[in-house]
Amino acid sequence: MNETLTADSSAAAEQAKRERAEIDASTRLPVILFYGSAIFWLLIGTLFALLASFKMNAPQFLDQWGWLTFGRVRPAHLNAVAYGWAAPAGIGTGLWLMARLCRTPLRHTKLLISAAIFWNIGILLGIFGILAGDGRSIEWLEFPNYASFMLFVAFGFIAVWGVIMFRFRQPGHVYVSQWYLLAAFLWFPWLYSTANLLLNFEPIQGGAQGAVNWWYGHNALGLWFTPIGLATAYYLIPKVLGRPIHSYYLSILGFWTLALFYSWNGMHHLIGGPFPAWLVSASVVASVMMFIPVITTAINHHMTVRGNFQALKWSPTLRFTVFGAMCYTLASVQGSFMAIPSLNIITHFTHYTVGHAHLGLYAFFTMIMFGAMYYILPRVVGWEWPSARLIRWHFWLVAIGIGMMVVVLTIGGVLQGLALLDPGITFMATLDYTKPWLFLRSVSGVLLTAGHIVFAVSFTMLLLKVGVRKESPTLFGAEQESKTEAAAV
Repeated sequence: MNETLTADSSAAAEQAKRERAEIDASTRLPVILFYGSAIFWLLIGTLFALLASFKMNAPQFLDQWGWLTFGRVRPAHLNAVAYGWAAPAGIGTGLWLMARLCRTPLRHTKLLISAAIFWNIGILLGIFGILAGDGRSIEWLEFPNYASFMLFVAFGFIAVWGVIMFRFRQPGHVYVSQWYLLAAFLWFPWLYSTANLLLNFEPIQGGAQGAVNWWYGHNALGLWFTPIGLATAYYLIPKVLGRPIHSYYLSILGFWTLALFYSWNGMHHLIGGPFPAWLVSASVVASVMMFIPVITTAINHHMTVRGNFQALKWSPTLRFTVFGAMCYTLASVQGSFMAIPSLNIITHFTHYTVGHAHLGLYAFFTMIMFGAMYYILPRVVGWEWPSARLIRWHFWLVAIGIGMMVVVLTIGGVLQGLALLDPGITFMATLDYTKPWLFLRSVSGVLLTAGHIVFAVSFTMLLLKVGVRKESPTLFGAEQESKTEAAAV
């Protein structure tokens, strides 16, 4: 009897392995296309970021070329990173996760390839448009209309694909990661089309533009990037550890409270402006209520990893993912405190908000995307990462770099805000106070740039299948037991 059960179990395991291999093979071209373009735009966006950072210290740097002025380089950096790097990285991760969780090979591959092509054409047109002086003066929406239209068409394909994949999933449990992914794929077209329609194509009048701008800017992070990041963390942490998520019910609470409260966020950036008091107050309340989904998610992740923190010593995927998940908690808590009027009056219009933005989009989302790539790419390429040393260098360069950037901008921003509120300090003196912090910001930017180059080199070596084929994952140490390695696969 026991022999029969063992044979049946082995056959089921072998069948499941073949199914996963088939799914991975079906996602190969779209995932590599989205990931490859994302890494390309990450390098371009990093170059623009360095230029913008250097100009904060030396405004005359490259001032002989109009297309490299700060007013063009800075939005080019923001859009290259947000739409060129973060969005394709999230899409590539999302489509692989959706195929795995739906337990079915990727459908309509040509639709996704077309979406990737349209998306990158839109990014290229948008970046050139900004540098040529054709950009918009609306943060997060600086792309000209012709580029925005291309992005909307591309993402329309992706949203339709997501619904089709979910519709034809295999019968069985619907995982929390699927909720977040499907929601993100449906929320973003609504956000992007509404904001562009009201601000660019048929602009509304007066101060309402500021409300729409902050509504979109906040929700692009909270209802687009955040759900993809959390979906990835909810998948990778239990998968690498080989254990289920701590609480299914906590994940339900976290998802629905995020959907309920985050859509009201953003207006706290308008405290003191010419806006209805109820609008700003409702946003302040919703921002504080975000403690519920944030703490809920943090508890769920922590309790899942509890007792297995030693895995951070050997798993690249887990190290990046846990780092990002922790920074999600920090960024969200910091954002809730920024909504409190007595603190907002100090941090508003300072480098503090820039540090907060980096904590969310980079320390949280980007680090989790790095972790996802380290897990997903070997499965779709059929080759393990060639060097654990390069992965280690990548992690420490970007972790130290982003940590340093957030700390110096946070401290420098608070000092800047206090100086701005002091009537005895001139405005020019407040600029002098920020100079040391801006120099340290440039140093952190150099570290991030080095980390991105290391990662791009690793990615290229992986695609070219450099080195000797490995039978096990590329880990930081050889002490990991084979049982846990098998669970991570």
